Amino acid sequence: MKYGYKHLLLILVSFLGFLSCSEYNKILKGSDYDLKFEKALEYYEKNQCYRTLPLLDELMSYFRMTNKGEEVYYYYAKTQYCMGDYYLAGYYFKRFVKNFPQSAKAEECAFNAAICMMRNSPDYYLDQSDSYKAIDEFQLFMSKYPNSPWVDSCNTLVKDLRSRLEKKSFEKAKLYFKMEKYRSAVIAFKSALSEFPDTRFKEDIMFLALKSNYLYAENSVITKKMERFEETIKSYHNFVDSFRNSNYFREAENFYSSSLKEIEKLKLESNGI
Repeated sequence: MKYGYKHLLLILVSFLGFLSCSEYNKILKGSDYDLKFEKALEYYEKNQCYRTLPLLDELMSYFRMTNKGEEVYYYYAKTQYCMGDYYLAGYYFKRFVKNFPQSAKAEECAFNAAICMMRNSPDYYLDQSDSYKAIDEFQLFMSKYPNSPWVDSCNTLVKDLRSRLEKKSFEKAKLYFKMEKYRSAVIAFKSALSEFPDTRFKEDIMFLALKSNYLYAENSVITKKMERFEETIKSYHNFVDSFRNSNYFREAENFYSSSLKEIEKLKLESNGI
């Protein structure tokens, strides 16, 4: 009897699902466009975006030159976002702002376009082109809508994106260091510090730049050692001026003193002593 009840319940659920699909297909294939739009919004509010999208696909062209065109366009962009297609959603949010610049929803759509760019931004170890684009979009938004209630959110999100870029830049330089490509590491560490002067990795970057300079000098041909150990000494002074109480201080001192000794040795050798 218990099995029979479950079986009947399953049949009932399947039947209701069939009726629901049948109703949806009837609306989709019908010619009542006002009903289609009404149902599209109803499905959207129920988070059934997979049903909303086919309806709005058709309504985009049908209502293009009518009073409903703006609202259809708005929900089409939002439905693309709901479906997780952030590239298309971002495209339609930007097109909305261009097509309906005086709309009360233009500001929201401009913000959402930037959010879509951010959504497309991958983890730090992957290509960060979309992170740069997202930062540009947020900054463009704040420039255009300086009094927007979303400005604080933009600043927070830009900070998060820059943090991701900092991490990417730092890890790229560290990879060169681990691969013992010290010249490339020195260039990459300097580039990271130039692009992100206030980075949270500043101490590590400056120390590893010093260490890379030392190892680069140590492994150089004799004719290049002098100038490269001198670069190491400059790197040391830059580091200790910024982080005199660093946990790396003792190791930095060793690189400094070793560089001085190497320079003195090279001077003696050049004088034939």
